[in-house]
Amino acid sequence: MSELDEIRQRRMQELQQQAIAQENQQRMAQELEVQKRQAMVQILTPEARSRLTNLRLTKPEFVDQIEMQLIQLVQSGQVKSKITDDQLKDLLRRLTAPKRDINITRK
Repeated sequence: MSELDEIRQRRMQELQQQAIAQENQQRMAQELEVQKRQAMVQILTPEARSRLTNLRLTKPEFVDQIEMQLIQLVQSGQVKSKITDDQLKDLLRRLTAPKRDINITRK
């Protein structure tokens, strides 16, 4: 076997290992997403889940952050019953940064 063949074979093995690692990572991400969805079903009322789903269309990172905070609240025992839409709205208001008003005056 020539040196070039050995290099090709090693490179092929590296690519296969990378592909396997990537598949495992994707599978773990999917499992985490399924677990988050199941947790949201238990934590939120249908209206609140709908609101989060709509918000995910515009701010997916923000919704991921909210979901993790909700899961932590439930795990720490701070939430005893399902979170309603009004409670979620209040939480979203508190977590969003206040917008600054910009006034432009011309002289």
